[in-house]
Parts: sequence; C-alpha cells; structure tokens
Amino acid sequence: MTERTSDIEKAAGVLRAGGLVAFPTETVYGLGANAEDSAAVARVFQVKGRPPSHPLIIHIGGGEHLGDWVEDVPATARLLAERFWPGPLTLVLRRGSRVPLEATGGLETVAVRVPDHPVALALLSAFGGGVAAPSANRFGSVSPTTADHVCAELGDAVDFVLDGGPCQVGVESTIIDATGDTPGVLRPGGVTREDLEAVLGRPVAVHSTSRVRVPGQHPSHYAPRARVVLVEPEKVVAEAEFAQQLGHQVGVLLPPSFAGAPVKAHAVVAVPGSMAAYARGLYGFLRELDQRGCGLIIASLPVERGLGLAIANRLRRAAGPRPSE
Repeated sequence: MTERTSDIEKAAGVLRAGGLVAFPTETVYGLGANAEDSAAVARVFQVKGRPPSHPLIIHIGGGEHLGDWVEDVPATARLLAERFWPGPLTLVLRRGSRVPLEATGGLETVAVRVPDHPVALALLSAFGGGVAAPSANRFGSVSPTTADHVCAELGDAVDFVLDGGPCQVGVESTIIDATGDTPGVLRPGGVTREDLEAVLGRPVAVHSTSRVRVPGQHPSHYAPRARVVLVEPEKVVAEAEFAQQLGHQVGVLLPPSFAGAPVKAHAVVAVPGSMAAYARGLYGFLRELDQRGCGLIIASLPVERGLGLAIANRLRRAAGPRPSE
C-alpha cells in the first residue's frame, strides 16, 4: 500500500468514526464530515465558528450518485452535471431524505458537487458516502489552498489533514440555483458565466441576493486580518503611498498594468495578468500580506468577465464590513 493510499484509507476511517478530515479539492481545501452524521456535521460548524444557518456543500464521488441526495433532478441540472462534473460547479436542488437538516442550515434545498481532484475523489470512493464540507478555515477568513494553510489556522481541531498539494483553481465553486426552470448563479466561482451560457444556450443571471441561502453570501467573507480597501486600478499606487505616509503598514495588490512600477509601501504583490493565475494565487497573496505585517491592503477589481467575476466577488467581500463594525 502506498503512502497516499494509506492516508486516504485513514481519512475514510476518520469520517466513518464521526471525525473531521481536511481534504484537497481543485478549488480550496474542505473541512469534511460524514454528511449523514448530524453530530459530525455540527462539529464542522463548531470548529469553524460558522453560524448554523449557513448551509454546507455535500461532496459526492460522481454524478451517478446525485439522485441519492436530492429529491429530483431537473433536465437542466442533469445537463450541467454531465458537462461540468467533476469540476468547480455546485448545484442547489431539493433536499433528499438522506440529507440531515443540520447540513443544509435548516433549508429544504441542498448544495451538491463532484470535486475535480484525484485525492478528493479517491477519498469519496474509499468512504463510500457523501462528505459535507465548507472551506477548512475559520468562518469569514481567507480560504486555504494548501494543507499548511489548514494546519496553521485550525491546528488540532481537525482530526486528519489529507495533503493533496496546492489547489489548482484557487477560488470556490460556482453555485447554481437549479431548483427551477431558469438557473441562476448564486456565487460566481471556478466555472464561468460564459461557460454556463455556452452550455445552456441562453443568458445566465448572477444574483447579488437570493431566496436560497448558500455559502459565501455573508457581507464580510474571505477576509484577511488586514483591512482591504478597493480603489480604481489607476489609483492603487497613489492611495497606497498616501496611506503609508499616514503611518499605515500598507500592502498592495499591484494591477498588471502597473507591473514593475515603484511603490512606496510596506509590501507589494504583483497581480498576474492571467485571471486563472490570479484566482489560483489570490488567497495566498492575501495570506502573504498578513504574514508580512500589513494592516491595510490596497487593491482594485479586475474586469468582471471569465474568472474575473469570481475574483471581484471575493475581493468585495474581503473588503466588506467586519462583524464588529
């Protein structure tokens, strides 16, 4: 038995015993529990400090299992599952009886996806059931994209951390409300609106609010310790230097159009020109600026098309009002 296989079997055993396993997906690391074990699911909320009304995503091993977890699968949902699974797309459908209300935040809908990561799929296969998992971090903070991020933030609160290397997408899955005839995006993510529209053959709305509660809708989310301030791209350098002069320890996410420009700030991270590379690195950049002692981060929003829509969503929520405000 290889070391990786041994780790996967151990992780599956922890899940069966009601424990918590942090595991890699293509998006971010998840904090997983047996989706049918209400006590284990409740512990996920406790460890994260997550409000119990915020639903979790059920991760399953393949689209053929979808009917085991939901009440019915409309034709549009089936089409999206066939096209995008495994992958960073979550479908919100009517909850099946197998799903405890603790996992759905008390809702009669459930969020389900099939992750596109070999370690996650091997874990789901070895476990033989569904795994309820939000991101493996404290509620509202920056999501983890490496096993080290998980260990640094949650430590011994997790029973086992399954290391699958750095996540390749870097932002969470796109969440689609597929309960009706007209699907809409509840959270932009790793599958772009343009990709969805190409498959469905019609425009897809992106909702800023919705009747269905889903992960990632809190006003302050994905936030580093440092305060995040968003300005227009052409104002990033001037705003950063002004704040630095006022005595702040300023971190800068420097837009690609200003690559190489000198900036008088405490720390500067150059944003990649590729949106895929930016998404993959975003949470790591925010963590780096925290680690370098920045108290204020100046950033700008990318153009909101393709993965830029998901990146802009994460930055807006990172800059949102904190719970104490």
